[in-house]
Amino acid sequence: MTRPARDKALILLVEDDPDDVELTLRAFKKTESPNPVRVARDGAEAIAFLFAEGAEPPGLILLDIHLPKVDGLEVLRRIRSDDRTRFIPVVALTSSREEKDLIKSYRLGVNSYIRKPVNFADFAAAMRHLSLYWLSLNEPPPEA
Repeated sequence: MTRPARDKALILLVEDDPDDVELTLRAFKKTESPNPVRVARDGAEAIAFLFAEGAEPPGLILLDIHLPKVDGLEVLRRIRSDDRTRFIPVVALTSSREEKDLIKSYRLGVNSYIRKPVNFADFAAAMRHLSLYWLSLNEPPPEA
């Protein structure tokens, strides 16, 4: 499976809150990110997308922790347990202030844990930095 050019790599946003989806999409548009964003509105939709036959893997997954149908931590566990998705960078993007969520996320292999900034300008800057780091600066492992 060949990866798309990193500056065009898909970002998978896994988020159930429509306001947070809109905020994130606006933030990426404001920063003029060249990366397309696909939205999965619950954990089951994310899993179905990631493991669909012939699916092109995203270059980055932004994962909310508390999701309907399949919890974000379970989505993370499945991502890390499958060779096709194991090395995709996963950033927990959540409003959770629970220390147990932070600890469980890192134990399950999240690459980064970010609490959603409340201020839009701060949020847009965080999205710009995330995509820049994970899709431009970070050197991913070679394909398995």
